[in-house]
Amino acid sequence: MFYMCRFDGGGMVALILVLGGGRSGKSAFAEELAARAGSRVVYVATAEVGDGEMARRVAVHRARRPASWRTVEEPRRPDRAVRLSGGEADAVLVDCLTMWITNLLLDDPDCPAEKKEALILARARELADAAVAVPVPVILVANEVGLGLVPDNPLGRVYRDIAGRVNQYLAGRAERVYLVVAGLPLELKALSRTFAGD
Repeated sequence: MFYMCRFDGGGMVALILVLGGGRSGKSAFAEELAARAGSRVVYVATAEVGDGEMARRVAVHRARRPASWRTVEEPRRPDRAVRLSGGEADAVLVDCLTMWITNLLLDDPDCPAEKKEALILARARELADAAVAVPVPVILVANEVGLGLVPDNPLGRVYRDIAGRVNQYLAGRAERVYLVVAGLPLELKALSRTFAGD
């Protein structure tokens, strides 16, 4: 099938990136990918519950996950959770990188944007390194935030720029990259190879 977690030769895909807009179906698709790898899935949750709306969103995500999945809450160092969990799972799912970037961005609001971006990109490298080091597929979920209006405030623009750069970096490291639109996944690297004539 088009979105199985294994290569045709039987080798395991190490790193998969799933991108999409808000309410695009990206998390549900990523959960389906993880479930196809096996029943022992570690779900690395990056969201921090700060209000009732976020609590409701988290509750919806929790209710959708199978009981056999183990949840690890790691709002700042998902790379550590991936390294610690990868040996005891069929797949690791990190949802979502956009919340993780928000957490890191807001940790030290007085830190200059350039330093903050360098820190976050370094953490993204650590996450990718952890993903390819474990013997199971690691599925990362992120919002594609650059398709809408330009944010009207400096922090919003910094956030959009950093998220876009992190997505580009991780897409370069990932073996498969999906863009989910209206619940429909497109495998971007396969399309890229098709258009390049490979």
